[in-house]
Amino acid sequence: MDYLAILRQFRVGPFTIFDTVLAYVGIFLLAPLLSKVFVKLHLTIYRTAWLWLTLPIGVLFHLLFRQDTPLMRMLFNPSQFYIPVIVLTIMLFMGLKSIKIGDTP
Repeated sequence: MDYLAILRQFRVGPFTIFDTVLAYVGIFLLAPLLSKVFVKLHLTIYRTAWLWLTLPIGVLFHLLFRQDTPLMRMLFNPSQFYIPVIVLTIMLFMGLKSIKIGDTP
């Protein structure tokens, strides 16, 4: 029995709920560790910023590894699907605006 296929069958439109939830839970759990790493680079990134940047980071990795997903197909056809482009742009802005450069708090 393929449990992963069973979990991935639940969708909202073309997007699987399991993958999205897993990405956000993973970033939520890794955010303190990632923030400690970036403090050494003099960047203060809070957990909320990591959560805002989850989908843009995911898109970046999908581009790097050439993964074909419904979201990637929507992003490469913005004339029909402009809402995902707008949502990702807002998420990127919200995540980047709360990053502090310089001394740690």
